[in-house]
Amino acid sequence: MGVSLLRSSPRIARGGIIRLPFFLLAAFGLVLIAQGAVIPAKAWLAQILLDRAFEQSRARHRPVRAWPWADSVPVARIRVPRLGVEEIVLSGGSGEALAFGPTLLPGGGRLGERGTAVLAGHRDTHFHFLGEVRPGDVVLVERTDGRTLRYRARSGRVVRKDRFGIDRHAIRSRLALVTCWPIGGSGRGPLRYVLDAELDPARG
Repeated sequence: MGVSLLRSSPRIARGGIIRLPFFLLAAFGLVLIAQGAVIPAKAWLAQILLDRAFEQSRARHRPVRAWPWADSVPVARIRVPRLGVEEIVLSGGSGEALAFGPTLLPGGGRLGERGTAVLAGHRDTHFHFLGEVRPGDVVLVERTDGRTLRYRARSGRVVRKDRFGIDRHAIRSRLALVTCWPIGGSGRGPLRYVLDAELDPARG
C-alpha cells in the first residue's frame, strides 16, 4: 500500500502543477473584484462623512473637516432638482479634494456675490451629470451659513483649457461648472466643458 501511494504521488503532483495557473487566475480575479468593490465603498463612505461635515459646519458657523487629515473643507451643497443630483462642494481645488467631490476654485468669485464662482469636478464621477443639464434648469447652491442661492443654467460650451472665457469679475453673481471633455471619457485632453449659470435675482 505504501508503494502504491508513492507511485501515485507524481501524478498528483503533475495534476497540482497543471491546476496551479487556474488557481492563480482565480485568485487574481478575486483581488480585482475586491478592489473594484473597495473604490465605490470608499466613495460612498466619503459622501456620508462630507455630508456630516457640511451639517456640522452649518451648525457651528465655521468650517469642519470631514476627516482629520483632509486638506479641504465643505463650503456648499449643490443640487439640480430636475436630475435629482446632490454634491458637497469642497474648498481649495486640490487633487485630493477633487477625488471626493467638486471644488470651489481659488481666484474666482465668492458664491452668491459679484463675480463668477468656478466649481470644478471630474467628468466620470461627481460632474458626470453636467451633460444632462438643460438651459433653464434650476441649480441650487446651499452655503454653510444656511443661505440657499438659486441659479438658472444657461447653455454649455466646449473650450480649450487655456481659453475658458470666464468673466471672474462679472457685475452680477454667476456660476461656472467646469469638467473635462468629453464627459464620461478618460485620459487627459485639452478640452473642457463649461456650464454657465446666473443667479436668479428674485430668489438669490
